[in-house]
Amino acid sequence: MNTEKKYEIDMIHGPLAGKILLFSVPLICSSILQLLFNAADVVVVGQFSGPNSIAAVGSTGSVINLIVSLFMGLAVGVNVLAARYYAAGQDKDMRETVHTSAMISIIGGILIAIIGVAVSRPILLAMGSPAEVIGLSTLYMRIYFLGAPSLFIYNLGSAILRAIGDTRRPLYYLVISGIINVILNLVFVIIFHMDVAGVAIATIISETVSAVLITRCLMKSTESYRFIPSEMKITPDKLVWILKLGVPAGLQGMIFSLSNVLIQSSINAFGSIAMAGNAAAANLEGFVYVSMNSIYQACVSFTSQNFGAGEYKRISKVLRTCLVTVSIIGLIMGNLFYLFGSQLLHIYTSDPQAIQFGLQRMSVICTTYLLCGVMDTLCGSLRGLGYSMVPMVVSLLGACGFRILWIYTVFAHYHTLYILYLSYPVSWLITASTHLLCYFIIRRILHTKKEAF
Repeated sequence: MNTEKKYEIDMIHGPLAGKILLFSVPLICSSILQLLFNAADVVVVGQFSGPNSIAAVGSTGSVINLIVSLFMGLAVGVNVLAARYYAAGQDKDMRETVHTSAMISIIGGILIAIIGVAVSRPILLAMGSPAEVIGLSTLYMRIYFLGAPSLFIYNLGSAILRAIGDTRRPLYYLVISGIINVILNLVFVIIFHMDVAGVAIATIISETVSAVLITRCLMKSTESYRFIPSEMKITPDKLVWILKLGVPAGLQGMIFSLSNVLIQSSINAFGSIAMAGNAAAANLEGFVYVSMNSIYQACVSFTSQNFGAGEYKRISKVLRTCLVTVSIIGLIMGNLFYLFGSQLLHIYTSDPQAIQFGLQRMSVICTTYLLCGVMDTLCGSLRGLGYSMVPMVVSLLGACGFRILWIYTVFAHYHTLYILYLSYPVSWLITASTHLLCYFIIRRILHTKKEAF
């Protein structure tokens, strides 16, 4: 028996709950480890460089996400397409998908590196970044974007492995690269006093290590997803499908990031201490988010494989199982993080004002975070069915549009951070409800398939 098979999960036969957890737990561990390693950037500069440095690193997240989201969304297209072809046994199509995605990762990474370096400072200026922070923020972002090619290679490679149910090997590679990241953070900041530049350089070195490891994994494979560098080229029909499925996902990520940029701009007006508290709280919330997002990833992969294999009756079962799981995760983790919020925020900063600002954010977002998980999971089911444009449009109206409206109406009248943060759970509820309605409509459309849901 091929030893690679031990990493795969049979998504189209047998009970679902256990397999979804088997798929999701390594992904949750990977995501949490990635956040821990990324949080090391904030913690190290916060403890050894000061509040301006932590504000500089923390306030760049929404801008970075805005710029990389479009290309990162292509990983969704790769994942959906690869899962369908693998489940259907279409080896030629699978190989063409792998090699097309490799070209996309290189070209996209180079483009994002160029764009990111060029627009970092203008965007930060437009956001009203304080004078004492903007220089450090710009430096951090420009160095970070130089690592975009490695970031894209790792993420598209992980998308291919997720398509076959393998979430364990990406975890192993992340542990290795993450340990390197933490060690280099400490060396560059404490020993060489490189401040935000040090943590940015450590990040791109560790990302390069993970990209090399996942590329090596795909090259050594004997299955249809094997990567052969000499065969790397863009196959037009596969490119079209990846763009069709991935661009709406990327645009949706950009839409959410744009609304977060606007919210970050509003937070900036409250000063660097509020920015530092917000950045620390946002880092903590990230642990809850990525845990829920792992269920979204499972929903995409399981839905795609069952759709590709013609197992239509299992698709609604996949969605129900994922919704229950993500709700439990969001409810328990979100409220536990808020309950111990003061202690957790002390890891990032010892400033009592910054901690209070962080707790204010967590009181609104952490306690209602399960709504975000439900919203994303419903979106994942739609994407797995091949309907990527629908959730993008819904998110444009329900997330970005609503939050912009909220900022210029409710927040403009009641100018407090609490009211600003309240825009998150309200937008999640509206968007999730609309996604659910769209799912029922699309399910009725797909009722013409040989088997009903």
